Amino acid sequence: MSEVQYDDYGRMKYHPDFHPNHGKKMTNDEISYMCRFWETDGAKSIAAALGRTEKTLMSKVSMLRKQGRFDYYMERWNRMEAKEACI
Repeated sequence: MSEVQYDDYGRMKYHPDFHPNHGKKMTNDEISYMCRFWETDGAKSIAAALGRTEKTLMSKVSMLRKQGRFDYYMERWNRMEAKEACI
């Protein structure tokens, strides 16, 4: 395993052992998960869960907020949870 490196902000740089989904398109479920837990879990935890870099997720969240779609995806996760609770 190669050495893990961090940027000037303390974020882990891309490492194939920790970021297996790097470069892959995010699914709607991944985006919904990220938006739902962004405020409570933070970038580091979500990046580990999704196998992506913190920087990638921060860029995605910024883009979704600018486009006004962040809340849509957060509510999408809540709807999925409610639907599963009824099953």
